[in-house]
Amino acid sequence: MPRSLDGLVLAPVADQAPGQVGTRTRFAYHEQDGLIWAEYTGGDIVRGHLVGTREGDRLDFRYVQLKSDGTTSSGHCLSAVTLLPDGRVRLEESWAWESQEGSGTSVVEEQADGEAHS
Repeated sequence: MPRSLDGLVLAPVADQAPGQVGTRTRFAYHEQDGLIWAEYTGGDIVRGHLVGTREGDRLDFRYVQLKSDGTTSSGHCLSAVTLLPDGRVRLEESWAWESQEGSGTSVVEEQADGEAHS
């Protein structure tokens, strides 16, 4: 099983649609006994939270976020945890909104030292 997500900061490798999570968004992950949670902010996201579970290299979580325009949205995500050749963690995600129409895929990766607060 890939290493723990606890204490890791991850960021998307590409921007999503305008007003959503993007390359300036940072996710601060926590993990304990098969439970995962994270806080995220940056770009158009004022504050976001996710909570869920981990079994091996699979994450299953729900997320909710407040955007800079004052609107909120929520959804469900399934992620595969992999390790990059340099040892950093990558999450390959399939997500779907529950509060609005839409679904897609995205990739977030552990930030190298010094990139956590860009």
